[in-house]
Amino acid sequence: MSRPELLMPGRMQKNVNDALDAKFTVHRLYDAKDPAALLAEVAPRIQAVAVGGAVDAALIDKLPALEVIASFGVGYDLVDAKYAGTKGIIVTNTPDVLTEEVADTALGLLLMTVRELSASERYLRAGKWPSGNYPLSSSLRDRTVGIVGLGRIGKAIARRLEAFDVKVVYHNRRPADDVSYEYYADLTEMAKEVDTLLSVLPGGASTEKAINRAVLDALGPNGVLINIGRGTVVDEPELIKALQEKRILAAGLDVFEKEPQVPAELIALENVVLLPHVGSASVYTRNAMGQRVIDNLTAWLDGKPPLSPVVETPFTGWKKK
Repeated sequence: MSRPELLMPGRMQKNVNDALDAKFTVHRLYDAKDPAALLAEVAPRIQAVAVGGAVDAALIDKLPALEVIASFGVGYDLVDAKYAGTKGIIVTNTPDVLTEEVADTALGLLLMTVRELSASERYLRAGKWPSGNYPLSSSLRDRTVGIVGLGRIGKAIARRLEAFDVKVVYHNRRPADDVSYEYYADLTEMAKEVDTLLSVLPGGASTEKAINRAVLDALGPNGVLINIGRGTVVDEPELIKALQEKRILAAGLDVFEKEPQVPAELIALENVVLLPHVGSASVYTRNAMGQRVIDNLTAWLDGKPPLSPVVETPFTGWKKK
């Protein structure tokens, strides 16, 4: 009996490759001399896609037998899940397994930014310490952190901030039932009341440039912005101006609007900490994320419910063409 055929548009890590090769006939577009020709040949037979990047409506339309798209990552804004849902295709992602790692990174980035830890290390490495101590930094003491997007990761960050004795408030589309933190329905109003914004918002049209000039101005000259969610959430040119003009104090960014491209203006600034999207980038967590991709696809093979279907494609059963 022939194995089901799976499309892999971009590179994925070894545990995913090895497991899927054992279960599927895998077609790797990124390895093809002529990706368009390969896609045209195999498209009618593709039933599953494993992806760490984009799957748009145009690609979905080329795959008439497609039943499942397994996305690597908790964010899936590059996958047109809404359109997939109209075709009866299930989209899965990898929540939960990266929650704690990203929350750890968020706290590290916050500390690096507020206490200027990376800047003070550069000071030491440049041989400046013998000439005088590094200037005093700001502090987490007496700060209030407004979390923008209090989902799984946001709540894990909030728990860590509580352990640091830092006050937490939050902004969501609607209040969360399982927390006692103060809720703000309006992001700009929350920014007026806090001195630190920590964004965990996903990407997509509904959140694009949600953190704009008005929000940054409301945050004020002692304000710190941390973004561990998606780069498109922040109006990057306005953030650069706010940092240059000292309308906010500092920023710590793990994500960018057009990554891996980072604006030269950001790189030139001393009051910003920049990380190359490493929020979940540990061997342990990436292996766990890869295993979730494998498990979701194995569930499809076995006719079982997926572990983590996204909200746009609630599971009601496999078509099994």
